[in-house]
Amino acid sequence: LYKPDGGRILFEDENLLSLKPHQVANRGIARTFQNIELFNEMTVLENVLTGRHFYYRSGVMSNFFATRRSKAEEGKNRDYILDLLHFLNLESFKDQKAVDLSFGIQKRVELARAMALNPKILLLDEPAGGLNPQETENLMDLIQLIRDERGISILLVEHDMRLVMGLSDRICVLHFGQKIAEGTPKEIQQNKNVIEAYLGTTKHDA
Repeated sequence: LYKPDGGRILFEDENLLSLKPHQVANRGIARTFQNIELFNEMTVLENVLTGRHFYYRSGVMSNFFATRRSKAEEGKNRDYILDLLHFLNLESFKDQKAVDLSFGIQKRVELARAMALNPKILLLDEPAGGLNPQETENLMDLIQLIRDERGISILLVEHDMRLVMGLSDRICVLHFGQKIAEGTPKEIQQNKNVIEAYLGTTKHDA
């Protein structure tokens, strides 16, 4: 992971820059990757279960000997994931290996794995990258469902303006690493700096 040269990243009044990645996740922050990072030879269910690692309290020896506590823990986490797969319309894929899935479904599985943490905030890095228009439309509906039904805050980095405008309550626009605008979708659409940077100005406008 890259380390920032300066500044702060605040979440619930805590500076996250002093924390290790697993500590950040333990604060209720989950993310997906721009490039899919699934375990290809594992099933959908197994992949998503890896996102529940913070909820396993039994030790290695307890799991090895399959104690009553470890069995109960495994069953509880499995039930949680099965419910999550149903919510994300992935139930029918649960026993398929990740490598055998379409790109769009793989994206959805990665989203499910991030949600397995039951996060307070979900970070999505270009979630629509590589998707066709129909898959992007489905993704938009799914993200809206996650936000509305699960109450999870979502922060996304995305170049697909239709998706950004359709999902966001607030938008921050960067141009060559500099913030040039921040506001509601309507404010961003009317912002002169954004129009000039991404749409250009005509001679008549000049």
